[in-house]
Amino acid sequence: MIRKAAWRFRYAALLTLAVGACVGARSRGASPASGCCSAEALAAGLSISERYRVDAIRTRRFTHAEFWRAVSRSVSSSALRTEGVGRSILGREIRSVTFGAGPVTVLLWSQMHGDESTATMALADIFRFLAEGEGDALRERLRKNLTIVFVPMLNPDGAELFQRENAAGVDINRDARRLVTPEARALKALRDKLQPQFGFNLHDQGARTRAGTNGAQAAIALLAPPFNYSRGYNDVRSRARLVAAVLAPTLAKEIPGRIAKYDDSFNPRAFGDLMQQWGTSTVLIESGALPRDPQKQRLRALHVGAILLALDAIGTGEYASADPAAYEGLPYNTGGANDLLILGGQLVLPGQAPIFVDIAINYDDPVARTGGRVRDVGDLQGSSAIDTANATRLFLHLRGSQAAGDRGVWLKIGDAAEFDLRRGAATRSELVRRLGVSGDAIER
Repeated sequence: MIRKAAWRFRYAALLTLAVGACVGARSRGASPASGCCSAEALAAGLSISERYRVDAIRTRRFTHAEFWRAVSRSVSSSALRTEGVGRSILGREIRSVTFGAGPVTVLLWSQMHGDESTATMALADIFRFLAEGEGDALRERLRKNLTIVFVPMLNPDGAELFQRENAAGVDINRDARRLVTPEARALKALRDKLQPQFGFNLHDQGARTRAGTNGAQAAIALLAPPFNYSRGYNDVRSRARLVAAVLAPTLAKEIPGRIAKYDDSFNPRAFGDLMQQWGTSTVLIESGALPRDPQKQRLRALHVGAILLALDAIGTGEYASADPAAYEGLPYNTGGANDLLILGGQLVLPGQAPIFVDIAINYDDPVARTGGRVRDVGDLQGSSAIDTANATRLFLHLRGSQAAGDRGVWLKIGDAAEFDLRRGAATRSELVRRLGVSGDAIER
């Protein structure tokens, strides 16, 4: 409760400051798409994420039935219109939720990969805001300017098992060309029916992705997908880039150093790329991970703010004044990092002299940082990692369920990463920290 109250106070204070700055800028004739007004919209969204949070969804793993039960009150509001747009392979209903009746149509879809639920959580909060926030200026602008169509949880069968693919093992985001799955056909048919000017492809990316080669763990990656192999810019892709350029610098102020650009190689099977080709200016938003956010609740709030900021910029037309360089200047996502790299320590094996080795650990769940396993051992200087720990002058003693060989205990790649970090080689030397199957940097 203390942490939640602190977030609410912080966002309320941020909103107050941003509104004042934006009003002042407008009085001086500044462009409404300049940074202060984007900050105002993001701050409003972050405040909304707290005030309208759907508490029935508290973790990033939930089923189709649990989601629709959690949002049932919101989507039954007269402000929202819900309809079935298709069914999954196993018969679960895929539904759209529509708000507003403005001249510009925007289509947003989430969780086409069943284990990528951050944006779906954010949409639940947005539905509640749109249902209950009558009289709010932002809500009224969205209602008048836009027709917003959401498709949360496009892959309900995958969500049931929290797996990427659908019940047939098909990656729906690689089925835009053949359309062999009912989920892909439902999305394509809805796009063809609506002919939306703008689209948002909402995903989660790997937690081991960094913003640039030596950057921090990427929290959010943006992309205005290409429409062909040349990766050029026509009017459709250019509009998407401008929307991304609204988001990039504003999010960077909230989580500096953690915003990246997704790889823009053209994929003729992917929905984002083909949506662009079909004439819908589409922005990909990928949720990565943040430290101490195991259920992505802070990222959930940031998604509420980012989506509402982007929608408002589209509805008012302010996105057209954005600087494309704000998007183009983002560092690219860089993968291949380990979760934790322990450098400079000495490994103690029973009956053996200590040896200087570095140890890389990867987690079974890299977002929650649980289920740590030994990934690599040896000279790992220069290796990439999300978190690096300095174990100089410390000794790593094996503990737990390491495999037993004919001459004692050995360190086996893939086993649980369970170490006692001690001051000396003796098993009774001072304990610095127990590094179990979860954890971050070593505290000295």
